[in-house]
Amino acid sequence: MKTSTSTGCHGFRQMNFQRREAMRIGVCSALGLSMADLLKHEARATVEPGFFKEGKAKSIIHLNLPGGMSQQESWDPKPEAPSEYRGAFGVAKTNTGEVFSDNFARLAKVADKLTIVRSVVGKIPDHQQATYHLFTGYTPTTVIDYPQMGSVVSHLFGSRKEMPPYVAVPSMRGFEGGTGFLSSKYGPFQLNADPGAKGEFQVRDFSIPKDISMQQFERRKAARDIVESQLRKLDADIDKLNTMDDFYKNAYSLLTSDAARKAFSLADENDAMRELYGRGYELKQKAPAAVGERLLLARRLVEAGVRFVSVNYGSWDSHVDIKGTCTEHMPALDHAISGLITDLDQRGMLDSTLVMVTTEFGRTPKVNTSNGRDHWARVYSMLLAGGGITRGQIYGASDATAAEPARDEVKLEDFLATVYNQLGIDSNQELSAFGGTRPIEIVNGGKIVKGIIS
Repeated sequence: MKTSTSTGCHGFRQMNFQRREAMRIGVCSALGLSMADLLKHEARATVEPGFFKEGKAKSIIHLNLPGGMSQQESWDPKPEAPSEYRGAFGVAKTNTGEVFSDNFARLAKVADKLTIVRSVVGKIPDHQQATYHLFTGYTPTTVIDYPQMGSVVSHLFGSRKEMPPYVAVPSMRGFEGGTGFLSSKYGPFQLNADPGAKGEFQVRDFSIPKDISMQQFERRKAARDIVESQLRKLDADIDKLNTMDDFYKNAYSLLTSDAARKAFSLADENDAMRELYGRGYELKQKAPAAVGERLLLARRLVEAGVRFVSVNYGSWDSHVDIKGTCTEHMPALDHAISGLITDLDQRGMLDSTLVMVTTEFGRTPKVNTSNGRDHWARVYSMLLAGGGITRGQIYGASDATAAEPARDEVKLEDFLATVYNQLGIDSNQELSAFGGTRPIEIVNGGKIVKGIIS
């Protein structure tokens, strides 16, 4: 198989080296973090939960494709355009009579269960700023840090069935933001392990160390309870202590829960289910594609009660040899997304689970001299399925060369506001920042796209 030799532009490569620290359940070796480690997680803002009631979507599986996936080579092909715009691939007819790139022939067969928005409009074709914008609904500033959607959901709705409300599979990437002005306790539980990697999959710091008995574990917990009680009597910072206490409680719940350990394992999934999501796909240097296993685990997590699962896959910054990038990454992606949607539908979970497939921007209308496409934020495509979103629809359109919106423009803020709406959250409402001194909208001016709501 031919593979792409491009590793993306400098800005995209930097994303892999600038991850933010986030909460890790465990909390590292059976509640072994020091007091100083936990106290550094400052609670910057609090809003009482319960303001919103759940919407049609009870959970979200957010699959992000970092680097900027091409709309022309995916869900908005231009078969009538000149070859330098059309690209190297043909088309696959969907079961609704539309066309996708033939890179998504499997997804075309379940197009009646999803909606493609072909008229998304971003703001800045820069990896760092566009990724932050996608995850938070704001472009980055030096004045304030805004929270990710997953952290907002965690903050407003909290946990369910003793599962963490927000999980990142396998981990968060650079530039995606974090908890922003919300408490760090609303950050994602990061696996820091890949369910699709070679070898046995096991979530790091998810089990009590072998050299510590349950009795010893309980004694450590009791000792920490005593220390915390004394600190409260000494008028220590209550906000910090409450955050610390939440870390302890979440960690203890997960470490002692058989149901949680089962949800974070693929051991119960049979060969037929693994084949549905796709297996055996490889990227460069024989590395497993892993996207099928990541989405299969995401389904298990929402089934067990997780509200928001963030998954990332691939390296889509194809300035050079876009054909190679697509040939390398898209077969596994096509198989995994179609498998996830089919599985959720068969289980009766699609109506209550919103699947969101995003990328920070698209690619230029014209193929460049290196047979790649460069950054393009003026129009690109996103996928939504389930959670009260229309089925079998292509919403909006780009022009003849995928350069500008031709109809029904959807600003990124509007796209995000619509997703929030399906969760039951009005994104025009304000969260409290800076200790309650400043109200800030959840999304910066987003409007609901009513045309994609069923």
